[in-house]
Amino acid sequence: MYYGTGQVAESSQVDNYLGFAGINGYKLGEKFREHAISLGVEFKSGEVNEFEVSENGWKVLCSNGESIETKTVIYAAGAKHRHLEVEGEDTFAGKGVSYCATCDGAFFKDKETVVIGGGNTAMDDALYLSDLCSKVYLVHRRSEFRGSAKTLERIREKENIEIVTDAKIARIEGDTTVSGVVLEDGTKINAEGVFVAVGMIPQTEKVKGVLELDESGYVIADETGKTKTEGFFVAGDVRKKALRQIVTAVSDGANAAVSAAEWLSHQ
Repeated sequence: MYYGTGQVAESSQVDNYLGFAGINGYKLGEKFREHAISLGVEFKSGEVNEFEVSENGWKVLCSNGESIETKTVIYAAGAKHRHLEVEGEDTFAGKGVSYCATCDGAFFKDKETVVIGGGNTAMDDALYLSDLCSKVYLVHRRSEFRGSAKTLERIREKENIEIVTDAKIARIEGDTTVSGVVLEDGTKINAEGVFVAVGMIPQTEKVKGVLELDESGYVIADETGKTKTEGFFVAGDVRKKALRQIVTAVSDGANAAVSAAEWLSHQ
């Protein structure tokens, strides 16, 4: 739980949200919350168990026994990064371990980094970082990549990207910050940054059977935030989309709010 500040609280420093360069993620989330409260938004803390259709719209059932009656719902539960679950990962989160190359790549300019994963995200991250970093190691646990063959071809053409396959991370090492990773065969790769790109897990368990989901579990909705379920809207990382960053989540929120208001006006 992020206590109203959102997933941005996980970021020790945010440099890609216009007007707030270098701000701590938790502080940025607090600014969002404070602004909303100043405009009369009421916050409630708790965990939602399920959603039920009611006579006037929706009934939101919470784990504390509370039931909230509402005409519409905007679902913005987000998605969480899949973790490696290895020694040192949690210790160095925000201290060299990152889950977003486009968010944190600039911090590792002219430094050596490791990207872990075998899909399109990991491959795109490796290419992106190769233009910033002196050396990029792309580590994948299998011999073949799941991502685009064309992207892999571009990676092979990059002189500062080294592909390491059939390799699993045993632990992430360092002192106050990351100094490298150790593979299960004992090989150590020296690096100051470790980018974990092994997938995302959308937080859609509570809306299965309520909303239409894609094969990966994301809610299917367009940029308006409208779903195929009447009176139910979505915003942010939980929605099927190409780019998941703060700026796109903010855009989703605005679109979903307007869509919900328009829907209410026609009821």
